[in-house]
Amino acid sequence: MTIHEERQQVIVLLNEAMGAGARQSQACEVLGLSERTLQRWQADGTVRCDQRPLREYQPPHKLTEIERAEVLAVANSDEFGHLPPSQIVPRLADQGRYLASESTFYRVLREENQLAHRRSEHPAQVRTKPRAICATAPNQLYSWDITYLTSTILGQFFYLYLFLDIFSRKIVGWQVYEEENSALAGEVLRDLCYREGIQSEQLSLHSDNGSPMKGATMLATLQRLGIMPSFSRPSVSNDNPYSESLFKTLKYRPEYPLKPFADVTEARLWVTGLVEWYNHEHRHSAIRFVTPAQRHESLDENLLDNRKAVYEAARARHPQRWSGSTRNWQRIQVVHLNPDKAEAIEGNTKKGIILNKKAA
Repeated sequence: MTIHEERQQVIVLLNEAMGAGARQSQACEVLGLSERTLQRWQADGTVRCDQRPLREYQPPHKLTEIERAEVLAVANSDEFGHLPPSQIVPRLADQGRYLASESTFYRVLREENQLAHRRSEHPAQVRTKPRAICATAPNQLYSWDITYLTSTILGQFFYLYLFLDIFSRKIVGWQVYEEENSALAGEVLRDLCYREGIQSEQLSLHSDNGSPMKGATMLATLQRLGIMPSFSRPSVSNDNPYSESLFKTLKYRPEYPLKPFADVTEARLWVTGLVEWYNHEHRHSAIRFVTPAQRHESLDENLLDNRKAVYEAARARHPQRWSGSTRNWQRIQVVHLNPDKAEAIEGNTKKGIILNKKAA
């Protein structure tokens, strides 16, 4: 569809081309225009405007106002008011009635702004991705969760509460209890904030949507300590990836017991050894293979610089063995939680989403 001014300009260009010796068919081909269209535009000797936008077309099978009102009355009746059109149309057919097709029911309801949730239960809520957060130092961003530890009694479990510093990957707080509630989680949080010297408005804490995480006692503790809460979407484990990955690392260790724990004391002893190994011996791949404790205490900078020097010296001794640069031992300065897009990480940092609060 072309406007009248464009048609006039096309015809002027065609006339100039043909005046210079070009054939009409070739000139039309260059412009992507058929000769038949050009003839239609100039049927009466003048350039005609497009009449299609001015056409008023009414489908011959359109519902009358009476039929439309009947469709709305049936859709909003006590019998069918809670049902979608896909359920209304078959039931009307069972009664020997046909008012309109299913698509027509939907169209009429949509035009009347009535195409919404029609059942008695609450409609599904729209869940948005948690806000993107970054950390540039320890004690800025924590993640926590609870996992099950089996007991000798079938159907009963011990519960491991685990708090992780996302920047350093260090387990900063943990405890094993025989029950799962927000009051116990608040105790663990208060204890680790005291040990780590967490100040008000310094820390953000991310978790899933479990009842201990969103319980009144836990939320009151967060407010009293000045900690900003952050929650995952329901049933979306990817929103809390650091805690989920940590639990897998712990439970797939060769030292993980094959038999259930006899009591909570045995479970605590095992977790004590596991946390000691994870924090002080485990070289974490996401932080350039240093231990979480080293990164948490900012000892990883010298370690990584020394590794870089070792590789540079090896390359200087045998340059023919290196086709490019040496292995990247550069310290990871920013850690992201739920970034908006993988390619927008750098942009998020520049927008100030980083929690550049004073670290303890």
